[in-house]
Amino acid sequence: MALLRRQKLIIILLLFYWPAIFILAHIPVPQFVYQAQLSDKTIHYFAYLVLVFLLWFSINPDKKANWRRAGVWWTLLVVVWYGAFDEWLQSYVGRNTDVMDFAANVGGALTGLILLSIFPFWPACLVITGSVIFVLTNFIQANPLNLPPVTTAALYLFSYASFSLLWIRYMYDILPIKAPQPKWLIGALAMPTGFLLSVTLFSAVTGGGFKLRALVISAAGIAAVVVTILVIALLRRRRTQKLSPGDAQGFLNGR
Repeated sequence: MALLRRQKLIIILLLFYWPAIFILAHIPVPQFVYQAQLSDKTIHYFAYLVLVFLLWFSINPDKKANWRRAGVWWTLLVVVWYGAFDEWLQSYVGRNTDVMDFAANVGGALTGLILLSIFPFWPACLVITGSVIFVLTNFIQANPLNLPPVTTAALYLFSYASFSLLWIRYMYDILPIKAPQPKWLIGALAMPTGFLLSVTLFSAVTGGGFKLRALVISAAGIAAVVVTILVIALLRRRRTQKLSPGDAQGFLNGR
């Protein structure tokens, strides 16, 4: 059976992601992790959350996780055994085997499979991406690597632009509105903007401070995606209006 384009992309991401987290787990913990005041348990949790997401949809691109089927349990078993092996192996590379790290691995895997049993691909991708952006935002604001402003700006821009793209893609599945309708514009902006404000408020309340520059750049990432899609939709509609009725119908049908 031919692989879907989306499935191919997920497999490619998995082939890069899994070796990457293996390598990172077997080198000394970088000092910047401590400087960012990020718990290594949090890192373990989200690393395995993403791993389960990629592993599941690389095999089951169109299926939610069903706990009555063996596939869910096999996926959990593979990830749990890998997590145990990963922790055991760390004792041979100068790091400590930590039961709590293993618990965080299992917690991330279980959370991922629970999410995948509730949501299909696009909303699950949206939830997990939002979670990763939430952690990444706090890391960027701490800036333990002393990244130059242009790099942090690019990270903010890319993160919220990606979240906006995922949300707009999901909108096409759940709402009967399309660009360039005014309701589409409101919906396309509402979710990413609400998410951005929530992350910003949480950071301010928990001591991360209010970063106006980060807020503006992140909002620009959201706006860039929405405006680009809106302009493309307007151009397509204009082109369709110039065609004869028969040609317009063929254009809309992709002929």
